Amino acid sequence: MSLIDLLTGNTSNQVAEQAENKFGISKNQIIALLAVAAPLIISYLRNKSQDSKEAEALNNALDKDHNGSILDDSSQVEARQAEGGSILSHIFGNDKQNVENQLSQNTGISIDKIGPVLAMLAPLIMGYIGKEKQQNNVGAGGLGDLLGGILGNASNQAQTQQSSPLNDILGSVLGGGGQSQSSGNPLNDILGSVLGGGQQKQQEGGLGGILGSIFGK
Repeated sequence: MSLIDLLTGNTSNQVAEQAENKFGISKNQIIALLAVAAPLIISYLRNKSQDSKEAEALNNALDKDHNGSILDDSSQVEARQAEGGSILSHIFGNDKQNVENQLSQNTGISIDKIGPVLAMLAPLIMGYIGKEKQQNNVGAGGLGDLLGGILGNASNQAQTQQSSPLNDILGSVLGGGGQSQSSGNPLNDILGSVLGGGQQKQQEGGLGGILGSIFGK
């Protein structure tokens, strides 16, 4: 299953509906947030997995807690929200506040809600990675390549498929290819490629413009 399949599939829609009901945020905003958060989380994990201890820890966590069953049972998402918060704290570390601030600014989801919504989405993203790991029979040593491949395939698919809001977001987020790691900081690479020169670019286009088109300006 590609990243775009995840974003456009039934599970993501069901999760977005749950979050919409719980937080009063539009379903479109939740899906758009997922379209940015998923590559961001995967990029952070890919960077972490270059360290053998981190790769082993991630491999164990995926085997133990993220077998992909959540993709078939979206009701797990709400029950696993606290776990999702812990996942995000581990993945983003000291960047967590900055990530939440940036995502809040660029999706229009208020800062007090962005963390809890991300915590609902994190187990879904981890479940997706866990399922891909199982299907590709990958161990700790292959996680970096697996995660890079997920991003690269999503980038290629977004650029070759007919333009749609989600494809446009992924295309912007992933830039010229999921494999590029210009600064070594996924937050800078991913949000930088979308936001470019700062606030004014949001007005002209970039993620702000794409989100505006989804949410009807």
